[in-house]
Amino acid sequence: MDWGRAKNVLIYAFLLLNLVLGYQLWSDLREQADSNPDLTSLESNIQKIMESKRIKVLAQIPSDTPQLRKISYRFVDGQQSHKLVHLPTPVDSKLIFTPKELANALRSSLPDIGDYRYDEFAGSESVFVMHPLVDGKWPLFKINLELHYSNQKIVSYRQDIIEINESADEKEQQVLSAPKALGNLIENFLPEGAVVTSIELGYYGQVFDSDADLPASPAWRFLLESGEEYYVQGISGDVISPNTKESKE
Repeated sequence: MDWGRAKNVLIYAFLLLNLVLGYQLWSDLREQADSNPDLTSLESNIQKIMESKRIKVLAQIPSDTPQLRKISYRFVDGQQSHKLVHLPTPVDSKLIFTPKELANALRSSLPDIGDYRYDEFAGSESVFVMHPLVDGKWPLFKINLELHYSNQKIVSYRQDIIEINESADEKEQQVLSAPKALGNLIENFLPEGAVVTSIELGYYGQVFDSDADLPASPAWRFLLESGEEYYVQGISGDVISPNTKESKE
């Protein structure tokens, strides 16, 4: 055996292994850095309050502040719109993770399903939840399309059928930034040890048994690891906590 050649092969093999391990470590560190939210958008005093109250923010803090207007909506067919409807042919529930295929599979039963977005933080062990979209982009929270599944098949659904109206009298206004909304929550509303897991901009719609038009305003939704949720209205800055059914300024 040529020991000199074998030694060189081993050296090259170890060098290659070190390069692979080094690249993997760099990738892991980069992925970890990308997954950590940037808290520099929060004011320094808010960061200090976070530390004193042991509050953690695991979600990315959005930087966009689009101009949106208030809208109104009304329920169609009253309570009949929320009845449970069984699908004639169950649909494989794994399609929920591929929205285009899901829409195609359920379009015959739900022609408007393409106007909804899946909410990964809502629902339960047997129910997927989707929300209607305003302008094809912003979810209307609290208004739901529930997809019920059993044995990995979507077998039925329950839908809040609504009509969305946009008044020409309502002017577009720039929404409150997510850092400011979050800062208000951290300082005045979030309990000690709270962990924020999701921050998303949409519309907050309240559910009433009414045939009249109901108002909905742009709002930031903040979800906590505990399951609690807070909404900060993007125009007025009012804080709504459905957990306590209170609205506070």
